[in-house]
Amino acid sequence: MNVIIIEDEKHARNLIVNLLKEHCPNVIVIAECENLPDGVKAIRKHKPDLIFLDIEMPGHSGLELLDFFEEDEVKFGIIFTTAYNQYALQAFKMSAVDYLLKPLESEDLKIAVEKFTKQFEQGFLRYKTLKTNLNSDANQKIAIPTSNGYKVIELDKIILIKADSNYTEVFTSDDKTHLVSRTLKNFEETLPNNSSLLRVHKSFIVNKNFITDIVKSDGGYLLMNQKTQVPVSSDKMSYLIEELNIVKRK
Repeated sequence: MNVIIIEDEKHARNLIVNLLKEHCPNVIVIAECENLPDGVKAIRKHKPDLIFLDIEMPGHSGLELLDFFEEDEVKFGIIFTTAYNQYALQAFKMSAVDYLLKPLESEDLKIAVEKFTKQFEQGFLRYKTLKTNLNSDANQKIAIPTSNGYKVIELDKIILIKADSNYTEVFTSDDKTHLVSRTLKNFEETLPNNSSLLRVHKSFIVNKNFITDIVKSDGGYLLMNQKTQVPVSSDKMSYLIEELNIVKRK
């Protein structure tokens, strides 16, 4: 199995190479690259099966990799490496094979490669739809950070997301509330484009499937499930009406 490593820090590249040699004898490292442009060239030249991809690099984020390829060119898997937990959200969205947190642990790397190897052997590692998977049903979920990892929530079960300073509250249809140390902007940037969740106010994202009433008086607000009142910004009202297919007078 041919592997390319894209990582700006030499010691980190060396660590991955050594761990692969020690724990993954089926892997051959065919190229090491210290930035994304060089990585793109190496991918085009060597046609790897798997890429170890650092996210935080000078000039380009590893998350931009797929912007350089057409869908039918994406015939490789990706394992992200990152020192930042929050990037697990984007990796989750992009259907990465896995992600590894720095400092890398040999057991985590071994498990990630074994996971990919099973897909390789079964013949469905060719992630032609790696990028378009953003719109698949399988990705209609969001992973929110918890004290010991991540909680995965189905998007269609989220009623609303409310900003609270640098924290955010996520209210779900099972009457649970999750307090997350992320801003509302972080959530908005993470949500897939085709979800039912809409930003209607500087402090609120709502699920249009739970809207029961739109009230245009008193500045404009929504009722979620006939009980929770959510304000609507004036510039969002017309957009909201279009999204909800409201019956109009002829």
